[in-house]
Amino acid sequence: MDGVHRVLIQVLTEPQKGGESLIGTIKIAVLPIAKVFTMCFLGFLMASKYVNILPSNGRKLLNGLVFSLLLPCLIFSQLGQAITFEKMIEWWFIPFNVILATISGSIIGLVVASIVRPPYPFFKFTIVQIGIGNIGNVPLVLIAALCRDQSNPFGDSMKCSQDGNAYISFGQWVGAIVLYTYVFYMLAPPPGGTFDVEDGNLPIKNSQRISSDAPAKDSTPEQVPLLTEEVIPTHTSVTKQGKVKSFLKFLYEKLKLKQIIQPPIIASVLAIFIGCVPFLKKLIFTSDAPLYFFTDSCMILGEAMIPCILLALGGNLVDGPGSSKLGAKTTAAIIFGRLVLVPPTGLGIVMLADKLGFLPPDDKMFRFVLLLQHTMPTSVLSGAVASLRGCGRDAAAVLFWVHIFAVFSMAGWIILYLNILF
Repeated sequence: MDGVHRVLIQVLTEPQKGGESLIGTIKIAVLPIAKVFTMCFLGFLMASKYVNILPSNGRKLLNGLVFSLLLPCLIFSQLGQAITFEKMIEWWFIPFNVILATISGSIIGLVVASIVRPPYPFFKFTIVQIGIGNIGNVPLVLIAALCRDQSNPFGDSMKCSQDGNAYISFGQWVGAIVLYTYVFYMLAPPPGGTFDVEDGNLPIKNSQRISSDAPAKDSTPEQVPLLTEEVIPTHTSVTKQGKVKSFLKFLYEKLKLKQIIQPPIIASVLAIFIGCVPFLKKLIFTSDAPLYFFTDSCMILGEAMIPCILLALGGNLVDGPGSSKLGAKTTAAIIFGRLVLVPPTGLGIVMLADKLGFLPPDDKMFRFVLLLQHTMPTSVLSGAVASLRGCGRDAAAVLFWVHIFAVFSMAGWIILYLNILF
């Protein structure tokens, strides 16, 4: 027995292939989730009836502040400092990997939802909760925790942190586009305009369909026409101009550009454009630049994004994680699909890309970030979009359980990744 005990202690405490002990690797995976739980609990406490300083309306305002200001500031400051034209060409697979992760995760979500048959109207909701992983918040905290340790497997702590944050930031602009287009569309309320419906009130054949032509009186704010029609003057020269304006307004409404052209996406485009033009980058993003005060202000605001969104989401759990209408079967299916079925698919995608020569040679952090994009629990920001769409309580309950089980799944997958990479 002494020999078995000694071997077990040796396995747990001695460095593995990645330069981390098994216990150390588990700590790297668990500590970021513990931080998420702490902030969510504080949000829960602030929204509870005993404190009640973060009510439902306050959480909605906080979500709006995050999406309109804090998240754009975070993306602009981090991505703008990291990106150059050469790096944008070299890192092309990072945003492409986010798209592949969304497609593969959504396909798995579709299969799982078809088998489980979630209650009305949560079919598309189930697909989103499985298909959209956290490609920004948790990975950033995870990389910070990993690189802070001098014995980390990626070498110099400063370079480890800089590279990891740059790779993650470069993928976030695609994630913002996915959130504001695909996720926003998929989480559209049912024809009644709300997720607070009973299964028996609607025919079964309509239970998995979201109509886009509901009566105007039942429309949610997102379904109301984005622009109202204007009377076109009768003058001939003005009539042609009016027809052009009318056509552009028609395109604007049909293509849902108002939903796509959102502050985070504008910030992403600006950061990439300015970062890729050396003169502009030296003017704004370098520490001795005359306009660096603006970037520094964005960095300060951006740092507030993660705690603010976690406080809001924690507040949505004020009625308890069991308040969701999804049911235990659907919730368990989402957890299994997101944490068990999606990561192996991502591992196959990254290994195939490596074999085909799509990835920078000998850059293990690059590969590690790609793998993390497939391994994370459900996106916290997708929960914020769900809150805006009227199903925030159900999303918060899913996030609660997914993050609990992610403590164990992330530890296992990270141990596997470090052994593969090193």
